[in-house]
Amino acid sequence: MFLPFFRRFVAGFLKYNRQMKTFLNLIVMTAFVASCSSDKQFGGDLAYIDVRKNYPEKEIILTDIADVTYLHLNTDDDDYLYKGSINYVTENTIVVEDDVSGSFLFFSRDGNPKSRFNRRGNGPEEYVFAFAIIYDEAADDLFVGRRYDIMVYSSTGMFKRKITLPQGAMADGRMVSFDEHTLFFYDQSAEAKRAGFIVSDETNISAKDDITPFYRISKKDGEVLDYVEIPYVPIFLGIYLNGQRIPGRPSRLMKCPEGVLLCSVETDTLFLYKHDKSLTPILYKTPSLASLDPKVYLNNYFERGQYQFISVCTAREGEVYPGVFPVTHYARNKRTGEVFRPKLLLPDYKGKEFIINPRGVGNIYENGYLFELDLIELKQAYRENKLSSELKELVATLNEDEDNNVFMLVKFKNQ
Repeated sequence: MFLPFFRRFVAGFLKYNRQMKTFLNLIVMTAFVASCSSDKQFGGDLAYIDVRKNYPEKEIILTDIADVTYLHLNTDDDDYLYKGSINYVTENTIVVEDDVSGSFLFFSRDGNPKSRFNRRGNGPEEYVFAFAIIYDEAADDLFVGRRYDIMVYSSTGMFKRKITLPQGAMADGRMVSFDEHTLFFYDQSAEAKRAGFIVSDETNISAKDDITPFYRISKKDGEVLDYVEIPYVPIFLGIYLNGQRIPGRPSRLMKCPEGVLLCSVETDTLFLYKHDKSLTPILYKTPSLASLDPKVYLNNYFERGQYQFISVCTAREGEVYPGVFPVTHYARNKRTGEVFRPKLLLPDYKGKEFIINPRGVGNIYENGYLFELDLIELKQAYRENKLSSELKELVATLNEDEDNNVFMLVKFKNQ
C-alpha cells in the first residue's frame, strides 16, 4: 500500500518541483496515515477523539474566552437590502452576496454601507454562481470562486483578472486565503468522480484518484506553488436510501492562524500545513472509520485561543437530509488535554445555547468565529426579558418584519 503512494509522491515531486523538505514530510506523513487505518493508539502529544466515549458536558461562558461584538448591517438604503448571510469578514470590511440578485455588498465593520456591484451574467467578465468568496482588503481584490476558475474584482466591481485552476481541478467552494500572495484550495474532482457526481467518458477512477489533493496557487495568476497529496482510502462516506446513494460532504480544508488544516477523512487524521510549508499530523479520530458501522467520520475542526473544536458526522439512515447527517460536537483544551462536549453560553442571552460548527464559518472570519442570531427569536427573547446589555439595546431598535438578522463576531482570547 505504501509503495504506490510513494511512487505518486515521486512523480508529483518531479512534476511540480516541490521543495525537498515538503517531499520528505509527505513520505513521513504517508507512513503515519497508513498506521491510522488501524485502531492503534498513538504515543506522544498527538490529540485524539474517541467517538466511543461519552465525554462529559461542560459549560463555557463565551465572554470568558472571547471578545464579543454585536453587529447589524445597516439596510436603510434600499440598494443595500439583501437576502442571505455574511460571506467574508476582514479587519475593516464585511462582504455579503445577495442571494436573490447576485450583487456583492460591502459594509464597514460597524455595519455601514461602503460599496456594491453586480456582475452576474454569462459574459467573459461575469459570474453565474459564486462557490467561494474571499476578500483581500489590502489589494482590494474580491476573489469569486467558480467551479473551475476564479474571477477577481475590485470592491466597486472593476474586473481585474481571471485565474484558471490547474487542468482538471475543481475547487467548488473549498478555498481559503493562505497568505498575502497565495490561495489554498481542495481539488474536489477526484472526490466528485468517486461519488458519481460527474458522468462522462473520461471519469473512470484511476490511481491518480486515490489521493486527496490540495493546491497552493498564486493570487496573481494561478501559478501552482505547491501541491500536497494525502493518501485516500476508498470508503464510502454515506448511506444507501431507497436505492439512492447519498454521500456525506465532509469539510477537508479549514483556515487557521498557523496556516491551513487538511482533513484526511478516510484515514481519520487531521494535518496542519504551516506557512513554512511543513505538513504535520495534529489530531486523529478513533476507532478507525473502516471498523465502524454506521460510519462516523471527522467533519470539521476549528482552533482558536486555547480550544480545539471538533465535530464528527454519523452516516445514519432516518436522520438524513441529502448529504447532511447527525453531528456530534466536541471541544479540547489544548493546555490540559481535557475533552468534553461544550455548552457555550452568553450572559446577554439567557437560555440560549451556542454551537461552534466550523464548516465554512472559520474561513469567513479568519480571526474568530461568526454567529448569526435569528431576529425573530431575538425579538421574542427581548419580550421575555432574556436579553441584556448591548444586545438588548440593539434588538430594541430592530423590526423583525423589516430588518435582517443580528451577527455576533467572536474573537477568541489567547489565554
